[in-house]
Amino acid sequence: MTGEPSTSRRSTIGRAFAVLGSFDAEHRRQSLSSISRRTNLPMTTVHRLVHELEAQTALVRVSDGDYEMGSRVWRLGILSSVHAELREVALPYMEDVYEYSGGAVQIVVPDGLRCLVVERIAGSRSMEVLSKPGTRLPLHATGVGKVLLALGEQSIHDAVFGALERYTPHTITNAEELRKQLRTIAKRGYAQTSEELVAGAKSIAVPVRGRSGLAVAALGVVSAQDVAALAPLVRALQVTADALSQKLISSGWQ
Repeated sequence: MTGEPSTSRRSTIGRAFAVLGSFDAEHRRQSLSSISRRTNLPMTTVHRLVHELEAQTALVRVSDGDYEMGSRVWRLGILSSVHAELREVALPYMEDVYEYSGGAVQIVVPDGLRCLVVERIAGSRSMEVLSKPGTRLPLHATGVGKVLLALGEQSIHDAVFGALERYTPHTITNAEELRKQLRTIAKRGYAQTSEELVAGAKSIAVPVRGRSGLAVAALGVVSAQDVAALAPLVRALQVTADALSQKLISSGWQ
């Protein structure tokens, strides 16, 4: 990276921020050597800092040994005005869906090779799910994630298809099979999953679109009900997401 001060002049905090700052839109997942190269820090220093950041869940090590941003960073990021505005506008719409469906309702936004849960509503009628606010979910194994893959920005597809981790026996880990499913999702305008991330969890999700028409967020319901039983929710979710899209566009969010 150009313009970096020498290692000797950087504090520990400065070096830690340099490590985090080495991640960007083109470097969402990095090896230790890549981080070292982009920060001009010695490998021994990078190894120590990455280990400490991993312990604080600011970075997370993925299955191939590379690193990506962890939940701690995104829990802080969710406090930003952009996410706060989305939560504020989306909550009344999510409450309507929750009252109608009884399932756990969540809204997510793209976040590198994953999606970030900005808000979730759940209660005694909802099954326990992993998606608390600030959680980062895999794109290929969730309804909301598949909506973003099928109807959102396409630039990350190759990276996602190259790292299809298996979470349950039902997770799709074949790239061609996933591409075929995404084409179907794009055609019909919604996604559904059955136990691809967590045993017993079924989901339906729809896009929240920006001015460009692309999905800038996804609205979904997670339930223990069969997918067939969730099917009647699709139209209600689509109407709600369309109204939310217009509200966000008029407010200047996207």
